[in-house]
Amino acid sequence: MLVGIPLEHENSAIEPKECAVEMSHYLVQVAETRCKASFARIFGYFAPRLRSYALKQLGNEALAMELVQDTMSNVWQKAHLFNSEKGSPSTWIFTIARNIRFDMLRKVQNRKEDICADDLWPVLCEQTPDQNETSLDEQVTLEQIGHLFDELPEKQKVVIEAIYIDGKSQQEIADELAIPLGTVKSRTRLALQRLKGMLSEYD
Repeated sequence: MLVGIPLEHENSAIEPKECAVEMSHYLVQVAETRCKASFARIFGYFAPRLRSYALKQLGNEALAMELVQDTMSNVWQKAHLFNSEKGSPSTWIFTIARNIRFDMLRKVQNRKEDICADDLWPVLCEQTPDQNETSLDEQVTLEQIGHLFDELPEKQKVVIEAIYIDGKSQQEIADELAIPLGTVKSRTRLALQRLKGMLSEYD
């Protein structure tokens, strides 16, 4: 349990029609009369499900709770936008949750001063199985890397952005760019080596 919100079992994510009708009614009450009791019923039903979803997607309890709180806050503020004819309460609320998850991931990436290179680049290094590959300085901040990143050749930047920001595999990148997988691996390795060299000069 996390701050009073238990995890839901997999089969509890299925919303019965009766519950959908009930939750739709509560959303209408929140929208029209700002009914706190109705909102409490919505929160009690969806918070555990949102928490389970967030933990699976984010893998972090603090971020999971932040997503739950932000999602339910949006539900309270935007209840008037819900339309039962366009979808169920679950569909509407989880769409809000997914959008918030995307925003949270973007914010994490933008908190440059709080993220070290050691947090950022392991994924890239793992996807470049080279015994001679060297890791970046753990003490260098993402802000510094971002500054140096702009100096990479455009082809290397495209590969690095696709792997880290878009979360694509090297094979997916090779297919999209219509280039050999070996070329993608080479550009990734060269980009990391180039960054390593620039970081040494930076210091």
